[in-house]
Amino acid sequence: MDGPSPRERRHEAILDAAEALFIEQGYDRTSLAEIVRRSGGSLATLYELFGNKQGLLHAIAIRWRDETMLERMERAPDDTRANIDVLMGYVARECEFRRSPRAIALIRMLVSECLRDRDFAVQTYRDLHIPAIEELSELFACWTTAGKAEIDDAEAAAHLFMSILTGDSLLSTLAGVEAGILDEAQVRWRLQPFISHFKIV
Repeated sequence: MDGPSPRERRHEAILDAAEALFIEQGYDRTSLAEIVRRSGGSLATLYELFGNKQGLLHAIAIRWRDETMLERMERAPDDTRANIDVLMGYVARECEFRRSPRAIALIRMLVSECLRDRDFAVQTYRDLHIPAIEELSELFACWTTAGKAEIDDAEAAAHLFMSILTGDSLLSTLAGVEAGILDEAQVRWRLQPFISHFKIV
């Protein structure tokens, strides 16, 4: 299989440079010229690939989404873990990621830009939140069909699960109160009624 094309490598180099600079010095204080200097290439290429700085932030968010998507919960045919263990594996990875300095910085940038631009906010919701809900809904529906859960409304259960997972962590992240960001043990405790109610095994 061929490796990434020059265009794909340029795309990733620009994203890497933009994300690093946004985290180091802030989204507002980072210029496109600085991103080009760090990544190589040209301003014309950046505009062609991403449109503008907001397009870069959106692309970084999409890459983050792809890194954390529920596809990582898919099982190999010989995977014998219980569904609860699959769910808790996702919780563990998500909690670890959300407590990372990278995730905290990205969440703050995204929320700030969403408050400034409603169109960006709607696009961010559509491209980040909805795919996760769809993945969870499909997973919960499969478990119910297989008799491994009793979930009467898979989409509503997916929204509930995401609410439990996020909890008040978003507000704590924005306020810079690290102690308020839920850790894995706290999320597991909060999920017990969810698991019991839907009889996930």
